[in-house]
Amino acid sequence: MTTPAPMADVGEMYLVHTMLRREFSLLPGLIRGADRNDARRRALIGAHTQLLCQILHAHHEGEDLVLWPLLRERAAVEATQIVAIMEVQHDAIAAVHDEAVRRLGVFCRSGRDGEGLAAVLDDLVRVLTDHTAFEEKAVLPLAEKYVTAAEWKQMGQHGMNTFQKRLLPLAFGMLMYEGEPAAMQRTLANVPLPARILLPIIAPRAFSRHAQRVFGTATPPKATA
Repeated sequence: MTTPAPMADVGEMYLVHTMLRREFSLLPGLIRGADRNDARRRALIGAHTQLLCQILHAHHEGEDLVLWPLLRERAAVEATQIVAIMEVQHDAIAAVHDEAVRRLGVFCRSGRDGEGLAAVLDDLVRVLTDHTAFEEKAVLPLAEKYVTAAEWKQMGQHGMNTFQKRLLPLAFGMLMYEGEPAAMQRTLANVPLPARILLPIIAPRAFSRHAQRVFGTATPPKATA
């Protein structure tokens, strides 16, 4: 008798969504509070924003490549309309994201159009918040039912493969800042053993140092506060 394959543990998706909502919601304030004549500060905010945009893009690309095809194949009756909504929302987020990236380049180079950039980021926060809430309500229960743990892991691996290795501790630190310890432990179980040992130590420190530089505090406001 064949043992059924373990199914997806979707807990890490809540970690990612919480981190994305927190970090993107803090960006408009950073832009509005920056001295347009301080090129070093603009560069720091720009690098931080670009990192978040990279994380968001990799996260959605993983869903597009792995999750939606699996749900369409295995849960057509339940998933067809939901996946269609997800794809429309991904397109809407990508459009706002691309506009933010375009304006970010202008802001970093010259300090101009800070308010325009902040307003676009406000829009991105709104569509991202609506999207992640709907995904948690409608998609994650289907993933638990129809997607195996190994298939789910492919999405996380796709994201990790897109990053420079030096940025992984910071990315994990962003997740760990508000992550439930048990969920983080399950997430770390999917990474190689050396990283599994080191990341709980170095990732929070990496985020703390980064947050101090970007926000002026190692403990920026939490999405769950």
